[in-house]
Amino acid sequence: MNTNFTTLLAIVTYLSVGFALAARLFARLPAEHLLARTRKIWLLLIAGVAVILHAQVLYTNIFASAAGGLNFGFYNAISLMTWLAAALLLLASLSKPVESLGVVILPSAAVALALELTFSATHILLTADAAELRYHIVISILAYSTLSIAALQSVVLWVQNNSLRAKHPGGFIRAFPPMETMESLLFQMIAVGFVFLTLSLLTGLPQIDNMFAQHQAHKTILSIIAWCFFAVLLWGRWRFGWRGRTAVRWVLSGFVVLLLAYFGVKLVKELLLGR
Repeated sequence: MNTNFTTLLAIVTYLSVGFALAARLFARLPAEHLLARTRKIWLLLIAGVAVILHAQVLYTNIFASAAGGLNFGFYNAISLMTWLAAALLLLASLSKPVESLGVVILPSAAVALALELTFSATHILLTADAAELRYHIVISILAYSTLSIAALQSVVLWVQNNSLRAKHPGGFIRAFPPMETMESLLFQMIAVGFVFLTLSLLTGLPQIDNMFAQHQAHKTILSIIAWCFFAVLLWGRWRFGWRGRTAVRWVLSGFVVLLLAYFGVKLVKELLLGR
């Protein structure tokens, strides 16, 4: 199948499911309603098709397009992260009521595919280098993807909290699980993402013989700062029972720093400086 056609088909499928999820939210059906559960099954199946198509595009653009290496250019990296976020969301949705987060995650994957189709940025890792960095790259992408879902969920939690404070808990908020459930799921995701982020740092630091000569200083320092944000948040949750707005602030602050660590630095190096 032609890669461009596969990309366009994945984009349309992602957007269709995202739109259907949004319509499901504004239908104001409680998450436990039978009709809502039936729609969830069908939407997850269709979203699974989009994820498979997306995986085919990534294989072509990352592996097949770089003879003897891997092409981890800026747009390929964004596409890979959004693909993994979508895949993790689908897996989590099989046992947890988090599928509504696809309203943002699935269209984001569609946008990443559109950028990948329209623009090009090349950053080739040779096979020898890829062998050494393989685990670090995979774990890093897992960390970014898991924590991106956690960041999005923290925004939903913030909206829920504000709605309850204003005594207006109706509307699409009713389609989400109770705040206690959402909060529990949020910290589970943060804990998993924190483990991946820790492993990412542990596997990445030995690869840096000269941090400044390899232009990795900003990425490494920002990643460590992000790690500190999430470490403090988890400690505050355990020691003081942090929740609500306090938790949301720490999650979003850590996530913004993490995005700057990878995509901010990557954007400057590849697209602006051409390294």
